[in-house]
Amino acid sequence: MTHVKVVRGRHWHVAVMHQYLPDLATQTVPRYTSYPTAAEFHDGVGAIEQHAAATALAPHTPVSLYVHIPYCHEICWYCGCNTGAIGRSDRLAAYLAALEQEIDAVAAALRGRVTAIHFGGGSPNALSSAQFVALTARLRMRFDCAENLEIAAELDPRTLNATYAAALALSGVTRVSLGVQTFAPAIQARINRHQPLALVQRVVGELRAAGIARINFDLLYGLPGQDKADVVETIAATLALAPNRIALFGYAHMPRLLPRQRMIDNAELPDGPARFAQHMLGHDLLVSAGYEAIGFDHFARPDDSLARAAAEGRLRRNFQGFTDESAEAIIGLGASAISHYPGLLVQNEKHVGRYRLRAANGGFSGARGVVRSADDRLRGAVIERLLCDGAVDLGDLAGRYGAPVMALMELLPSLARFVARDLIAVTNTHVTVLPAGLPYARLIAAAFDRYRTPAPRFSRAI
Repeated sequence: MTHVKVVRGRHWHVAVMHQYLPDLATQTVPRYTSYPTAAEFHDGVGAIEQHAAATALAPHTPVSLYVHIPYCHEICWYCGCNTGAIGRSDRLAAYLAALEQEIDAVAAALRGRVTAIHFGGGSPNALSSAQFVALTARLRMRFDCAENLEIAAELDPRTLNATYAAALALSGVTRVSLGVQTFAPAIQARINRHQPLALVQRVVGELRAAGIARINFDLLYGLPGQDKADVVETIAATLALAPNRIALFGYAHMPRLLPRQRMIDNAELPDGPARFAQHMLGHDLLVSAGYEAIGFDHFARPDDSLARAAAEGRLRRNFQGFTDESAEAIIGLGASAISHYPGLLVQNEKHVGRYRLRAANGGFSGARGVVRSADDRLRGAVIERLLCDGAVDLGDLAGRYGAPVMALMELLPSLARFVARDLIAVTNTHVTVLPAGLPYARLIAAAFDRYRTPAPRFSRAI
């Protein structure tokens, strides 16, 4: 199987054989939405450090907010998010009261300017439309928000309608991500997510009619019972709806860590070669349809800001995946939300009950995290550029961070196995991921991770 990547900006223009390398494809590796990863978080970092990092930001520093809603109307068996069923309505009301306390405390300490707000979960539309409007209004009122503020929300199409779409528009939402996963009914049944194509078509139409033009789809491969025909049908239906961006994620089956995944039959999961074939088939179909491949799992139409950022070398990677946001800090609000400051990563208390107690006792709710050393920040920059650009100049980055380049050059022998298989090229201080190496980008980046040893807690490389 071959594919051709169309060149725009920093992209390659080549024909290349997809190589399934089982010793690499089946390894487990972090997604590197942060560095150090959450596996290095510990309880020696918490609310005190979180408060200090927020107050240390200079006035008008660009800041992005992430707001976590840890509830869903229904629980999907594949899901790895921190979420639970709503149950009694008073649970959601109590959570919102705690979230408002945290918002007030963080806003009082922060001097930065909010340039983007991202709602995730769970399902933010587990909130009623009135609750969502009120929460967005509180954020705008408490924080110093930029005039061109972007508000995005990850949504469950099954509980959306025209009334809710209008409420989203009223709240200033400019982009939504819809959890589609697959359009194959038999696979939907296996993951407990019944979501007919006609429903998603209706929701997309209602969102656009409300004035929300920027729509993203999240798709999955490697699901139980899934085959290449299912991937072809799902992507064909997706292309007909013309989303601006598409994320194509590999299902991470970790039932030891996620009990709900025990409802999925291991025997029905595609094997390594089948997963790889689904991944690359999805890639080829989307690129052939005119989408730009962004990193290892995102796709965007050429006129989308994400594609422009990739072409111009401005692509970033954070807890929302690949992004064009340029904020210097991401502040997480809500249970389990993670804040990313230049020198600190800190995660709020995961357990909703304990989160509510922390929010009531001072607002800041950090429970675990890690202080980022100068070496962490340098390595994190190397990993980010490799995943975002497919190339990195170790000498240039070391100079920017005031570090000796030899500290990075000493790692080059660990890249020899990738060089030998024509997955990367190394010239002086330059490391370039070759087209055949793109599916293995996370493994290549892991060579610069000083904490990493193989461990089953991470998802498969492909």
